[in-house]
Amino acid sequence: EPADERPTYPWDDGTAVMGILNVTPDSFHDGGEFDETEAAVRRAEEMVDAGADVIDVGGESTRPGAEPVSIVEERDRVVPVIERIAGVDALVSIDTRKAEVARAALSAGADIVNDVSGLDDPEMRFVAAEFDCPIVVMHSMSTPVDPDAEPEYDDVVEDSIRELEPLVRRCEQAGLDRDQVIVDPGLGFGKRRRESFELLGRLGEFRALDCPVLVGHSHKSMFELVGSEAGERLPATVAASALAAERGADIVRVHDVEETVAAVRVSEAAGAPHAFDHDE
Repeated sequence: EPADERPTYPWDDGTAVMGILNVTPDSFHDGGEFDETEAAVRRAEEMVDAGADVIDVGGESTRPGAEPVSIVEERDRVVPVIERIAGVDALVSIDTRKAEVARAALSAGADIVNDVSGLDDPEMRFVAAEFDCPIVVMHSMSTPVDPDAEPEYDDVVEDSIRELEPLVRRCEQAGLDRDQVIVDPGLGFGKRRRESFELLGRLGEFRALDCPVLVGHSHKSMFELVGSEAGERLPATVAASALAAERGADIVRVHDVEETVAAVRVSEAAGAPHAFDHDE
């Protein structure tokens, strides 16, 4: 498509905030809290009111040791929610590893595919191309996370970039433009804590892929490195959101939308105060 015909996305200018909506009984942070459709719809509306640009709907937990879910069960969890929230003032993303679930979600009104498996399902890239929609490809050694897998990296940033490049090319070969392929370094997925921080600190290097970059760090165990235990990771998450925005993240994927929107705005105002000049 010529550039002027391409839809505009909230990450085209600045850092977009993606709010996490788990409709799963077993996600690690808010699992089971929003597994009823009504509650999920209410939660999505709250996140949009708080400034979310994207709502990421997931029906299968990717936390360590999670049980895999059947296609039918996962589809039946996410589609009713997506049908109800497709009209909200935000894009809707489907967080799935299965092409059939992605197709059902896109048909129900979703706008983006978020595939944490790094295209394990060979059909996934073709489904995204069929709907001409952005797709997030994550760098991951194993999904759901194998808690015992500790890959050895020569340089975690260079290795992740090198392993993401062929995934981006496969999406292009399926018919997507490079700027529709969003890369996710996969913090916490087959990474030690210090390696996750290294990815965050050197986020700018992912620009070499010429794709938008998504960072998912919300409430992850990486923050134990700086003394934040489970259940107490909101301040560290917000700090990392500001840092990610400052380092050039196009999208931050978080549970806590209101706090993250504030963090991103602070980062953007520090980078371009004139754009926020309301007080003269």
